[in-house]
Amino acid sequence: MYTFYLAYAGMAVMLIMSCIGSSIGVTIGGNATVSSLKKNPDIFGQSMILCALPSTQGLYGFAGFFLMLNKVKVLEELSLNSSLALCAAGIALGIVGLYSALKQSQLVANGINEMANGHDVFGKTLILAVFPELYAILAFAAAFLAL
Repeated sequence: MYTFYLAYAGMAVMLIMSCIGSSIGVTIGGNATVSSLKKNPDIFGQSMILCALPSTQGLYGFAGFFLMLNKVKVLEELSLNSSLALCAAGIALGIVGLYSALKQSQLVANGINEMANGHDVFGKTLILAVFPELYAILAFAAAFLAL
């Protein structure tokens, strides 16, 4: 019975850390946008798209939480090994989601800054911002496979 607590703890870490990473990441991008709009107000639309990118890590954390919650609710008993696997997968996704959102937001903020300076780097920034995202996707896939 108490093994459920390990699974729930991992799920909580997953949701909390990935959402914190996304909220900080979106704020970093938003701050870069606000300061860049003083130089070039025409970049708002493109900047808004770039700012939204770090929010996906929070969505991965929420999706993982939802999938794990459904799995745990269906089971009447959860073995210690299964509970530890869910806990580890949750912690891993939380840490990777937090870190990748922060790094992605730094990359996005640099791209927004350069767009304000008149450089046409929106597409290149969008492409490069996918790379930190890839690791959050891999962590989500691993958490999904742990189910």
